[in-house]
Amino acid sequence: MRLLGAGDNVVDRYRSLGRYFPGGNAVNVAVFAARQGAASAYLGVVGDDEAGKHVLAALDAERVDTSHVRVVHGPNATADVDLVGNDRVFVGSDRGVAMFTPDARQLDVMAGYDVVHCGYASAMLASVPDLVQHTKVSYDFANRFVADDIVRHAGGLYLAAFSAGHLPSDEALRLVERATAAGARYVLATRGAAGAYLAGPHGVTFAAAEPIKAVDTLGAGDAFIATVLVRLFAGDPPGVATTAASHVAAQVCLDYGAFGHGAAYSPDDATTTSVSTTKGAAS
Repeated sequence: MRLLGAGDNVVDRYRSLGRYFPGGNAVNVAVFAARQGAASAYLGVVGDDEAGKHVLAALDAERVDTSHVRVVHGPNATADVDLVGNDRVFVGSDRGVAMFTPDARQLDVMAGYDVVHCGYASAMLASVPDLVQHTKVSYDFANRFVADDIVRHAGGLYLAAFSAGHLPSDEALRLVERATAAGARYVLATRGAAGAYLAGPHGVTFAAAEPIKAVDTLGAGDAFIATVLVRLFAGDPPGVATTAASHVAAQVCLDYGAFGHGAAYSPDDATTTSVSTTKGAAS
């Protein structure tokens, strides 16, 4: 399987830890897909500062192709994170140079992949009609969706993903049914410790979350998306795909950051040091 993550990248700065970690929905899905055995790449824009260099170094270490990355002069995207219990709260962000609208050349690049993943954080919803003309598209609506978005854009998607932890189970089920009726081939609604629903031609599958003592949930939903995509493309039944995804997502929650590669920094001057740990590598 050839997967391309397109759009956002960021360094998530954990102020209380004095550490930051590479991430972003498109980056995370590309990394976790690579860990699941996909030929994975990332298409996006990074800054020429230390944060941008750190994102590229982490992608290279994870064997994610960065030949479609553009480095421009300016600050890389950053997000400041506080931990409340085991959950993360974003308290500020700077999009830096990360945002872009895919041009004709980039759309041609996307056509060379089995699936392209992007999402709300990439501000690419308006580009979805163009993307689906070139390849299969996975789009993460996160928890910032409205009914009109689902009806208008889900129809051409291979996978429509939602963060639905704020919804009761009956509303989460109605959500996946609505997106399926709109025409998405597969619809995923992750609900954290409450499990996840995957809808598709097979009907609706429920996957229970693995019981763990979570340290940090950042990146778990992206790991779930990536694993479902890789497993579905490999021909696994939906129940097998979601069980595997639940396991991978649980492992991600056992350490800080989305996928590791943390660096020390000072909240006062945002300086960094060396790359250290790797989080959630598949065993």
